[in-house]
Amino acid sequence: MAEDKFPGWHGTTILAVRRGGKVVVAGDGQVSVGPTVMKGTARKVRRLKPGGRDVVVGFAGSTADAFTLLERLEKKLEQAPGQLQRACVDLAKDWRTDKYLRNLEAMLIVTDGRELYVVTGAGDVLEPEHDVAAIGSGGNFALAAARGLLDSDMDAEAVARKAMAIAADICVYTNGNLTVETLEG
Repeated sequence: MAEDKFPGWHGTTILAVRRGGKVVVAGDGQVSVGPTVMKGTARKVRRLKPGGRDVVVGFAGSTADAFTLLERLEKKLEQAPGQLQRACVDLAKDWRTDKYLRNLEAMLIVTDGRELYVVTGAGDVLEPEHDVAAIGSGGNFALAAARGLLDSDMDAEAVARKAMAIAADICVYTNGNLTVETLEG
């Protein structure tokens, strides 16, 4: 994604931590346009229930674009019940090849509690190493903090919350107002 395409907005930190049979996805609530905080309480982590099965998705990027992708992902999950990887790969293929979708500016972290993926518009469906994934402007800060905290005896939610607090202290486009969703593996 070329930086010159963006309208001067930055933001979002989404973090997923898998530990102790759980996956926790946490996202901050800040929406920034240029140097201005437009909203501090956005929900960038959502629980979908395609076919009655829980899937948690965190998104970074344009909200309208992310919601379009969430709708598409939900349809893919309904077409392939219980097959998260297949649904993510199908979404990534569509995202990369469809004229309308390929212009969408967002990234997703997707989990069903067993599998965990980062999905991008470049056609990537990445399964993270070290049971931690992060996206967004504060993603690298949260990722580094979470990986360091995995050496502690903290559970998945405590690791996610602490790592997000560290990211919020460093990244000006990330706040401490979290949405946290947990799924059992």
